[in-house]
Amino acid sequence: MTHIVIMGAGVGGMPTAYELKAKLGKQHKITVVSAVDYFQFMPSNPWLGVGWTTREKITFPIRPYLEKKDIQFIAEPVTQIDADNNTLQLASGEALDYDYLVITTGPKLAFDEVPGSGPNGGHTHSICSTDHAEKTLAAYQEFLKDPGPVIIGAMPGASCFGPAYEFTFIVNRDLRKKKIRNKVPMTYVTSEPYIGHLGLGGVGDSKGMLESEFRNIDVKWITNAKVTKVGKDKMFVTEHDMQGNVVKEHELPFKFSMMLPAFKGIDPVASVEGLCNPRGFVLIDEHQRSKKYRNIFAAGVCVAIPPVEVTPVPTGAPKTGYMIESMVTAIAHNITADMTGQKADAVATWNAICLADMGDTGAAFVALPQIPPRNASWVKKGKWVHLAKIAFEKYFIYKMKKGTSEPVYEKYVLKAMGIEKLD
Repeated sequence: MTHIVIMGAGVGGMPTAYELKAKLGKQHKITVVSAVDYFQFMPSNPWLGVGWTTREKITFPIRPYLEKKDIQFIAEPVTQIDADNNTLQLASGEALDYDYLVITTGPKLAFDEVPGSGPNGGHTHSICSTDHAEKTLAAYQEFLKDPGPVIIGAMPGASCFGPAYEFTFIVNRDLRKKKIRNKVPMTYVTSEPYIGHLGLGGVGDSKGMLESEFRNIDVKWITNAKVTKVGKDKMFVTEHDMQGNVVKEHELPFKFSMMLPAFKGIDPVASVEGLCNPRGFVLIDEHQRSKKYRNIFAAGVCVAIPPVEVTPVPTGAPKTGYMIESMVTAIAHNITADMTGQKADAVATWNAICLADMGDTGAAFVALPQIPPRNASWVKKGKWVHLAKIAFEKYFIYKMKKGTSEPVYEKYVLKAMGIEKLD
């Protein structure tokens, strides 16, 4: 009996478990290990941050759904990976042996890289986890009692810019519904070289479209921005030009701020010699396989993907839902092939597809492939995107509870966007 252990139970980990179980059946053992005992649907956190949804709607306990599929579940953090001996050390002190390891942990949030940032002892908030989004909601509700300047954006080294744009539009919409938008100056501060860069070098006319939208809703912006520190009510930002020269030093007052941090690999993964790059992201080949350890695979935010381009202030490349879904499918195929002595030859797509909510409308971004030059690159805006994202949340959570390995993006999201096939 082969034992496959999956580290992480998020939008990459749980689908990996289901897809492997569907391929391998009962004769092999699959164990999912997670630091928390609940699934959290991260794409809905911008809504949670302003109270448009609740924790109960976007989370559920993991164990009963995995065990229903004969998948073992351990709700403990991993403290160490002994890759040479195929063993994980758990927080309880117990050891867990594996034949194959799949790492889908997501990132470590590097708030420590900007003094004064982050929700734990800092002065900015986050929507990178359900816990953080709930703290953001509590702070936002207090802010509404005495509104003032708002700063939203992304720190230097950030790679996931979509949620920052979403949260900007959602906060704007919420404040307008409450008829207090006139009391709230809003500034978008980002390490991107221009609005709409998205860590992708732009997608279609994302620059023009998002700049226009920001102007329409009275959001000012600072790009090529390096946040150097955050005080209780003031953010210190160094603005650069496209050559990296300092243009201006800003001291921006605020009463509420949500800033996405840079990502790193989590400590037990990053500390394995030869597994990761200097930021702690897993180095993989085109088949999602570790370049050093042939029985370790990785998918999602934890994998090493080079930036699309060099920018004056560091930015990273995002790992979008469709890309993660294709990574999961490739891993399931390749582990199954490797176990049966066949060639592990499945390759994940490098296509980027993103549905971004904008409060009462939305934008769909498509970059095929993610790294230029591209076969296709476009952005479309419409109410249908807002509605599609609501439907996507409901269906994805349903799929995780049902335990199916059905590809959500290929079957539903692409068709909603009018795409029958990606070439």
